[in-house]
Amino acid sequence: MDESLLRKLQSNTATPMHMPGHKRNVALAPYLRDLGAAWDITEIDGFDNLHDARGILRDSMDRAAALWGSRWAFYLVNGSSGGILAAVRACVKPGGTVIVGRNCHVSVYNALVLNALTPVYVLPGDPGHGICGPIDPRDVEQALENHPEAEAVILTSPTYDGVCSDVKAIADVTHRHGRVLIVDQAHGAHFGFGHGFPDSAVHQGADVVIQSVHKTLPSLTQTAMLHLCSERVSETALRRALAMFQTTSPSYLLLASLDGCVGLLEREGDDLFTRWQQALDKFYNRCAGLRRLKLFDCSGRDRSKIVVLTDRTTLTGSDLAELLRRQYGIEPEMASVAYATAMTGPGDTEETLDALADALAAIDETAEAAEVRTLTAPSLPRMALAPHQAELSDGEHLSPEGSAGRISGEFLWAYPPGVPLLVPGEVIDKAILDTMADYARGGIELRSTTGLAPEKIFVRK
Repeated sequence: MDESLLRKLQSNTATPMHMPGHKRNVALAPYLRDLGAAWDITEIDGFDNLHDARGILRDSMDRAAALWGSRWAFYLVNGSSGGILAAVRACVKPGGTVIVGRNCHVSVYNALVLNALTPVYVLPGDPGHGICGPIDPRDVEQALENHPEAEAVILTSPTYDGVCSDVKAIADVTHRHGRVLIVDQAHGAHFGFGHGFPDSAVHQGADVVIQSVHKTLPSLTQTAMLHLCSERVSETALRRALAMFQTTSPSYLLLASLDGCVGLLEREGDDLFTRWQQALDKFYNRCAGLRRLKLFDCSGRDRSKIVVLTDRTTLTGSDLAELLRRQYGIEPEMASVAYATAMTGPGDTEETLDALADALAAIDETAEAAEVRTLTAPSLPRMALAPHQAELSDGEHLSPEGSAGRISGEFLWAYPPGVPLLVPGEVIDKAILDTMADYARGGIELRSTTGLAPEKIFVRK
């Protein structure tokens, strides 16, 4: 399904006595024309059905599977979150146990609650700066040995900051124990095409891989894919789960965007990725001389995520983000206590990355040096109850200080990156309270299930 097929609708004389209510009548309101309502259709004749794809959508998804190298590719129209919910549902029986990277996105935790699962956490490494490092395969092996009842391993690679785990080694460990590996690769849809980027989890032995195409490739927001990569996971169960967590009225604007992205990569992928890498090469060379600011790096990292450390200056990550925004007209992706992250994509050019390099050089010149601030990840809180047993059960709202020693009844996280600092069922300890204070001093907004953080935390009675 390409753009030309949707364009034919504009000359179609059939009267649209079907959804959506605007009837492709863009004269009805200016916003409909501006938003492309002339192409906004439902599952009419000739346009297939996402939940039982046998025509143009099936052909498009087959091309995507061939391009990324998976057995099956499924288009997602509500982001990677829906794919993660479906993958967990298809791979783990309700009430079961899973091995989970503690730095997984909140959508993984939502899957734990929905399916009444008990998590066994593996902690990421700690390279400092408040950044999550890779998951160690040895920790995964130890967790599987200690918990033979676990049915799956779930991890995030790359992270929001571009840190990659050794997916191949973790897949080998997982399969040796007869379990399946689900990889949230939302930030790595561009992986596996060579050109200096890391390899894809699709090629490294993962059983199910979820990718947000919109995050790093030319596609509309909310577009994503789920790749089924092995026979260890039932295709039937996965299709059923996808039907549960995806809308029955998928947007054809989003589906056309996914199909267009597949076609673009088929035709021009080599050139797009080459130009992207050349622009990144120039940027990193220009920033090599920064004296106070520093660019974060580690082995196997995705260099398309530009992480600028501020912990040798008096600036916080939020301060740096505000300077970029206010003085240089650059909107970064996220800010944390001691760094800010800028995301790049094939839509960037040497000019856009030159603008960022110029801004960083100017800020580096005026930034006030300071003693390096050491930031370490908080220790894992004690889990008194599984998340589904504790979330929003009978409880009360208390101040952070008053909640010490109590069992949390809600999630607490900073968004982005959407990784929970506190999970329902965990005992609120000093380390969590100190982390909350660090985030407050750094200007980082915390969110919670009940929406009252950071002033109040919901705890079980």
